[in-house]
Amino acid sequence: MLISSKGRYALRIMLDLAQNGQHEYLSLKEVSERQDISLKYLENIVRMLHQSGLIQSLRGKNGGYRLVKAPEAYSIGEILRVTENGLKPVSCISPNNRCTCDRAEKCITLPLWQAIDHKLNTYLDNISLEDVLKENL
Repeated sequence: MLISSKGRYALRIMLDLAQNGQHEYLSLKEVSERQDISLKYLENIVRMLHQSGLIQSLRGKNGGYRLVKAPEAYSIGEILRVTENGLKPVSCISPNNRCTCDRAEKCITLPLWQAIDHKLNTYLDNISLEDVLKENL
């Protein structure tokens, strides 16, 4: 499985908001400069995070973005699933760990992929933003 730049940058944005402005709104320009990520690219990712309810936005002079919850209440899995359209080791596994392939009944490797899918999602769902900030992995 390969995490895209959207997923990696989404984590960086969320971690930046957790470190620098848990209770205040931060401008995307500030985040862009600190993270050395194109403002235009960040806007697309922030839109996804906002639409999924992970962050709040406020327009105006003192506007920007902030976390909706405390850093310990966000799992890495939930953040990555927003940008990665699910976390799965192979394309035939659906988000609910079911196989969408015509060969499912005959596939000898299916249990392996399902086990990897389960372990990956369980692992990422049990790591919070706070854990990453404290390097508590």
